[in-house]
Amino acid sequence: MSIGLIALLDDVAALAKTAAASLDDVAGQAAKAGTKAAGVVIDDAAVTPRYVVGFAAERELPIVGRIAAGSLRNKLLFLLPGALALSAFAPWAITPLLMLGGAYLCYEGTEKVYEAVFPHRAHAHEDGLAVAGDERAVEDRRVASAIKTDFILSAEIMAITLAAIPEGSFWMRAAVLAVVALGITAAVYGAVALIVKADDAGLALAGSTARPPLGSLARGVGRAIVGGMPGLLKLLAVVGTAAMIWVGGGILLHGLETYGLAAPAHAIHAAGEAVAALLPAARGLVAWLVTAAASGLVGLAVGALLIPLTGHVLMPAWRSLSGSRPRTA
Repeated sequence: MSIGLIALLDDVAALAKTAAASLDDVAGQAAKAGTKAAGVVIDDAAVTPRYVVGFAAERELPIVGRIAAGSLRNKLLFLLPGALALSAFAPWAITPLLMLGGAYLCYEGTEKVYEAVFPHRAHAHEDGLAVAGDERAVEDRRVASAIKTDFILSAEIMAITLAAIPEGSFWMRAAVLAVVALGITAAVYGAVALIVKADDAGLALAGSTARPPLGSLARGVGRAIVGGMPGLLKLLAVVGTAAMIWVGGGILLHGLETYGLAAPAHAIHAAGEAVAALLPAARGLVAWLVTAAASGLVGLAVGALLIPLTGHVLMPAWRSLSGSRPRTA
């Protein structure tokens, strides 16, 4: 009896060691894959705060929470099983779907640029796209738009992650994707929550009643935070819009390269290397800036084509199919 118990404990210990090794492997692969997707993660964090600007302070965290929940739902319920299924049964479909998402990012980002440059025309374009609905749904529409944009960025993150995972069992790949989805969502929306509530923290510090020198330091830091937040939010809005455009353009360029049309991507890479050679001290940064700028120009061009196409062809076709009508003032 005792020998059987010892053998059973040995088996349990062996299984525990195997499980621990598997968990370590999952964590290690998730960390490596997440690092490869860091660029898109940064873009995601920069894009999201602009969806919260303009709402009452008490609605900021609930809105961030709703977007985060939608992001996690996107990743775990749709993108994770979708990525695994496509990689197993229809790997050929991954690239065109990503390119479709890239085109959407180009459209969204270019529409923001259009609104900034031609505000009156942009409002007319938005009115043409809007449909009748409950007036109290402004927040719902903003959240839905944020979740749609997040879906595209999340799809790119999951695709990069999947490509970075070595060949292994189905469950190992699923576990790594799940860990990356959870970790990146927590990191991105935790950072967004800190950004949008920084002004409240600044106000609290500015009203500190502590004695000098700590009190004076706290009040000074608080005033600096409160004074700097409007500029930071505007900067993030600009960075977020630019990120949508250059990420979208980059996805399209990479997709064309996959289909054998590598000349545009190669030309951009060569231009980046040529400019970087002039500044060897910052070679990597310069090459990245040139590549991002060129991808952004591609994204702007695609978005500029999609704005009239959406307003005059796609949305009228959708309305005729769905029976909805443009909203009137």
